[in-house]
Amino acid sequence: MKKILILLLAIPLLSLTTKNDTSRFIGKWKGEDNGDIGYIIFDKEGYATFEIQGKTFGGKEFVLKEEKGSLTYKIDDSKDPIQVDFIITKLATGEEKRLLCIANFLDTDTMEFAINYKNNRPTEFDTENSIILKREK
Repeated sequence: MKKILILLLAIPLLSLTTKNDTSRFIGKWKGEDNGDIGYIIFDKEGYATFEIQGKTFGGKEFVLKEEKGSLTYKIDDSKDPIQVDFIITKLATGEEKRLLCIANFLDTDTMEFAINYKNNRPTEFDTENSIILKREK
């Protein structure tokens, strides 16, 4: 009887899957770095867009150096800090490059965000690699 009871309790627990909650990121986020204001936009479809100095980069389709590409994002909120990958894909070849980032929510509409441009993920937030982003409403 105990084995059946344990089995009945274990089956629902084994079927639980963790799902990343990307909804906290959805929206337009504003940041300021050395007087320059920029934006990161996370959309519901998994695309990201950067707006810097009036120029837009990313989204479902954009052109960079005469090549079409897309910019998507993947979020792993099971990690602490949260891991964010921006994935640039060349549409003609499928070739991908990743920008590895970390994020930490200070509140619902404020996020600390760190980027390392040396092909490895930052491990902490410091004055060199991080910025505070505020959600635009």
